[in-house]
Amino acid sequence: MSNETTGARPRVGLFATCLMNAMRPNIGFAAAKLLEDAGCEVHVPPTQTCCGQPGYNSGDYDGARALAKQVIAAFEGFDYIVGPSGSCMATIRHDYPDLFADMADWRARAEAMAAKSFELLSFLTDVMGVTEVDARYEGSVTYHDSCSGLRSLGVKGQPRQLLGSVQGLELREMADTDVCCGFGGTFCVKYPEISEKIADDKIANADATGATTLLGGDLGCLLHLAGRMRRRGLPVKVYHTAEVLAGLADGPSIGDAPVKG
Repeated sequence: MSNETTGARPRVGLFATCLMNAMRPNIGFAAAKLLEDAGCEVHVPPTQTCCGQPGYNSGDYDGARALAKQVIAAFEGFDYIVGPSGSCMATIRHDYPDLFADMADWRARAEAMAAKSFELLSFLTDVMGVTEVDARYEGSVTYHDSCSGLRSLGVKGQPRQLLGSVQGLELREMADTDVCCGFGGTFCVKYPEISEKIADDKIANADATGATTLLGGDLGCLLHLAGRMRRRGLPVKVYHTAEVLAGLADGPSIGDAPVKG
């Protein structure tokens, strides 16, 4: 029987991304709070690991499969797997079935996992029906649409809908908000000059809005932009959208200093 039939709280496995775990645990606390406020029973499996995307994108399919197997085994007992990253969740949803195309048993498990995997804000709005949050953030913000979340998972209106309910917050849309920030995972390592130019274009568009805060849904993008802005001396705060929605954007912003939780 489904949770809808029994009235039970959905059991959600929270996918703690590598970057979040290492660089910004506050995003995980924010995600857990938002999920619990939405009526979910949240679990963080200790056996989870990297989704395998870096290896997959670099052609190390054997390594990516090994990590994918561990993720599937860690999360397949939950009703949903939810993560605060369009990049990681797109990998689980779209790439896992392809990784196991010639392995019938694992492909079936990967497809089942893909069907119940969601980016955090799309899960809150599209699955749990959340339309507003009880949070306050004083100031003007602009929002960056990350490539994976937007193009692979259709995450666009959901964060804006939820941000619209935050008291004191003014959303100022930048030009070309849906254009890449230049991070691209290993792209910024392989092509640093191109990556830097793309980041500078994005930062110029954000700066033109006059917003004092930059938000987004992928920590990789936010670290990339925050680092570039800090080197240029731009006084813009950077937060993951979940931190603002959960009312946890009250400490150092991304790029200011390491946040250990």
